[in-house]
Amino acid sequence: MALAQFDKAGSPSPHAVGSLRIFVVENHADTREFLTLMLEELGHTVVVADSMNCALRDLPTAHCDVLISDIGLSDGDGWQLLGRLDLPRPLYAIAMSGYGMASDRARSKAAGFRHHLVKPMGLEQLESILSEAAAELSSNNRSNRGMTVLFSTAN
Repeated sequence: MALAQFDKAGSPSPHAVGSLRIFVVENHADTREFLTLMLEELGHTVVVADSMNCALRDLPTAHCDVLISDIGLSDGDGWQLLGRLDLPRPLYAIAMSGYGMASDRARSKAAGFRHHLVKPMGLEQLESILSEAAAELSSNNRSNRGMTVLFSTAN
């Protein structure tokens, strides 16, 4: 599966009530499906990829607000993904992994992830982070037409 869109409208989210457009990168099908259902239940639009290469191909044109990426992918890792992305706009990036050592969290932060969630992650923790992202993105849209850099690959 290269890309599956779970989108009813096909357009970027307005952030009116905290609804986000979220790109999920997860190579484990059951985890990907569960996370998608959970995020949709929270009112978000979800686009998914099952590999780093699919994400590199599809994320730049998916118009997503948030990236949730597994660190351990079949064809690379989430840290490499973030380093190789060339995006037309800012992105709020969240890492998720079974690895939770301090060095893993530090590496995620250094790569540009805003948060590093350890699997299995709690719904309340994810909701809190997504609320933070929605509030920040909404604030940025009001003050700067949405162009404040949350994550950039530019040097």
